[in-house]
Amino acid sequence: MTGSIDLATVWAFIIAFAVFVYVVMDGFDLGLGILFPLFPQKADRDVIMNSVAPVWDGNETWLVLGGGGMMAAFPLAYAVLMPALYTPMIAMLIGLIFRGVAFEFRWRTLTKKNRWDIAFAGGSLLATLAQGIALGAILQGVHVEGRHYAGGWWDWLTLFSILTGLALVIGYALLGATWLVLKTEGELRDKAYHLSWWLLFAMLGAIGAVSIATPFLHIQYTQRWFTWPNIILTAPVPIAVAGVTVLVPLILGYTAWAYWVFRGKVRAGSGYH
Repeated sequence: MTGSIDLATVWAFIIAFAVFVYVVMDGFDLGLGILFPLFPQKADRDVIMNSVAPVWDGNETWLVLGGGGMMAAFPLAYAVLMPALYTPMIAMLIGLIFRGVAFEFRWRTLTKKNRWDIAFAGGSLLATLAQGIALGAILQGVHVEGRHYAGGWWDWLTLFSILTGLALVIGYALLGATWLVLKTEGELRDKAYHLSWWLLFAMLGAIGAVSIATPFLHIQYTQRWFTWPNIILTAPVPIAVAGVTVLVPLILGYTAWAYWVFRGKVRAGSGYH
């Protein structure tokens, strides 16, 4: 076997994998915080927090791997992107800090109105919006001159970046709702199930809006998406989205059917526990 391993490519795959796993693993975690205001009952909120308490801090380590890996493997890209994204990155960290503190202190509050619930929900929403806006800012491009960031302080804030931020909020909320469908029962699960359908259609609309807007950002996107043979490389993404669009309703329908059958057998006293 000849040739050498391209470490840059290897690290790119590692960072991409870390970001992907973070979105999946911490996405439902943040989504639960986004959905928190929709569940005003203290008992429901306690169940939601307990469902994610064993895993929430471990989920965020994937973000450290992605950011730390980029700084170690691609220091120039890191040095260019960070000045361009200081504001959304700082906002994200503030949101994550509020979430972490709320996890620890909400159990110690004895008052009926728990202000740490507000910190948990607000921190989750702020962190998610910041992540989506940062993604949109990267997609729309960063002004670089002489290997340094040459843009302005507010270049990250555009209609497109706000669109990607809102799309990510909807996506994480959908992950949170489906997590509750999987992990809870009773009225809480039923409400999460109905929310999942609304959020699924909202997510499809958000994907469509971002997909329509992205090719108009730069001519390079249009060429890479719609010219031959580049379309062969980009086609798997919309095909995968279409496949997931079909699978999610089927899975939601099956889990609802299985849950109602199981609950019916329990009520009938068939020996299920």
